[in-house]
Amino acid sequence: MADPAGGRRNGGTDAADVFPRRAFLATVATATAAVTLLTAGQTVPALRAVNVFGPRDGSGPQGLPVNKTAVSAEVVPGATDPGWRLLVTAGRTTRSWSRPELLALPQTEVRLPIACVEGWSASALWSGVPLRDLLDAVDADPRADLQISSIQPRGAYRVVEMGPEFARHPDTLVALGLNGSTLDLDHGFPARMIAPNRPGVLQTKWLQRIEVLT
Repeated sequence: MADPAGGRRNGGTDAADVFPRRAFLATVATATAAVTLLTAGQTVPALRAVNVFGPRDGSGPQGLPVNKTAVSAEVVPGATDPGWRLLVTAGRTTRSWSRPELLALPQTEVRLPIACVEGWSASALWSGVPLRDLLDAVDADPRADLQISSIQPRGAYRVVEMGPEFARHPDTLVALGLNGSTLDLDHGFPARMIAPNRPGVLQTKWLQRIEVLT
């Protein structure tokens, strides 16, 4: 009820206050429900498919999450082709290796994490050929940057660059195995790049070519 001065008595409420307050409370309730649903997969297995904001639970192949499958990347025919070869080029020098030939080279194991832009990070044991060994095979300049290409026909990270601080690091591998077994197709079979302290989107899967930039 209004007082003679045109204001409201203490404790009074008009319609203009009620409806904005109700709208605010409804918005808060809706947002809370949405966040609860989208993160519930952390604790409720049946809701893991909608677990957008929570960390991944390691339920992907070989105990490591996957943000892009081989099917969605459209690489299955090329990645499973028995004639696949990894090309490494420096100037006029090019070497190529099949997967069996890469496996025949000295192998190294390193434990490195994958840190994804989606917000999750997971550590794994990777095995493969040190990248610097392949670069030495083509007499690459140790100060040069690299351009790394994937079999993927399209995508923002189909081609990426790598500086020499990563290329020459002893833990940077052309990975052929993961957690003690053959690299899964969804994790980059027949070969992928893995390097310390690189974002997951730059850890190129389904390798095709490594070019030394001059």
